[in-house]
Amino acid sequence: MSHTLPTIDILGVPIARLTPKEAIAAVERLYDNAEPAFVVHANAHTLNLAYEDPGFLNVLRRADLVLNDGKGVMLAARIHGHRFPRDLNGNFFAPLLLRKAADNGWRVFFLGAGPGVAERAAATLHERIPGLHVVGTLDGYFDSNDRAIDAIKQSGAEVLLVGMGNPLQEKWIDRCLDRTGARVAIGVGAFFDFVTGEVPRAPEWMNRFGLEWVHRLLQEPKRMWRRYLLGNPKFVWRNLKQRFT
Repeated sequence: MSHTLPTIDILGVPIARLTPKEAIAAVERLYDNAEPAFVVHANAHTLNLAYEDPGFLNVLRRADLVLNDGKGVMLAARIHGHRFPRDLNGNFFAPLLLRKAADNGWRVFFLGAGPGVAERAAATLHERIPGLHVVGTLDGYFDSNDRAIDAIKQSGAEVLLVGMGNPLQEKWIDRCLDRTGARVAIGVGAFFDFVTGEVPRAPEWMNRFGLEWVHRLLQEPKRMWRRYLLGNPKFVWRNLKQRFT
């Protein structure tokens, strides 16, 4: 679908330039297609990984819809002389998608995060979103792809949210979606962890000023320092290089 939508090319990945309403409408069209569809959230870390891994880059380019995620990608668009209408990061967009799923009666499956987290996220979101129908959950530590695929297929899920982090979740969807029976799959990163409080969200003022990454770094410095302290400057430099060479 991405070739029919306005996009901005960032480090070789065409990212759709859509409002939230337009993005939800795009997912609805994908749901109505005969073939299963794959939706990606691309943030600075995602695109850095793809820059260094041609196989992962190809996975992102095969996706049916790529949405902009995070202030780093918003900045990259400005470097290239464009703007995204809104930051469509997963923590903002996933609840919108789940409300649409509830309105349309779509059956949803949560895959990923630690043991019990997806199940607790489903219970929390049931309370927040009337009519949401989560038909199954499975943590991200399953012992075989066949087991996960069978669980999703037997649940009758039509929409699959996968929270296993980059690049694992995108590679898993690319490889396994067509065997799950789901119509649409979307990678949601740490969304289940945020919903349940496993990973605390940044204060609203930090989100407003694009500083959520600082909060994540302070929460998990050993895991996140490379991603942010090295990755963010690399991402800006790579986009400047793309823009001017």
